Amino acid sequence: MQIAQNAVAAFHYTLTDDDGQVIDSSAGREPLTYLHGSGHIVPGLEKQMEGRATGDKFTAHVAPEEGYGVRHEELMQEVPRAAFQGVEDIQPGMQFQGNGPEGQVNVTVTKVENDVVFIDANHPLAGKTLHFAIEVTDVRGATEEELAHGHVHGAGGHHH
Repeated sequence: MQIAQNAVAAFHYTLTDDDGQVIDSSAGREPLTYLHGSGHIVPGLEKQMEGRATGDKFTAHVAPEEGYGVRHEELMQEVPRAAFQGVEDIQPGMQFQGNGPEGQVNVTVTKVENDVVFIDANHPLAGKTLHFAIEVTDVRGATEEELAHGHVHGAGGHHH
């Protein structure tokens, strides 16, 4: 069976950046299972999963526009250190959750200068081309219940 709208696919993946650094991988874990066509994985990868079958191995290159978006300079902000109450030692790379106009946002501290903290609300992978090494492990039709709910049920889609 091929991956198409309303198919449930399971795959192993290793995600690397342009420098070949591994960003994320399913190695040693259950494969990622998703309902195709429902927007659960980045659009550029979903597009390239179309038509694949169990056992297929391929590499998908996803441009930022079809991945985690392009970087937006206006999401870089400077905040007074006093805004981080109760945090003793603020270091670059630390991540915090804040509230933005569209709900919760994750911000990453990029640098700290005296009493000013520079934060970045872009997704850490925004602006990056994503390189996925994919191995499709399973493709099946979604159940009526899964289609009704718009997502996969059970651990990896198997009921024990």
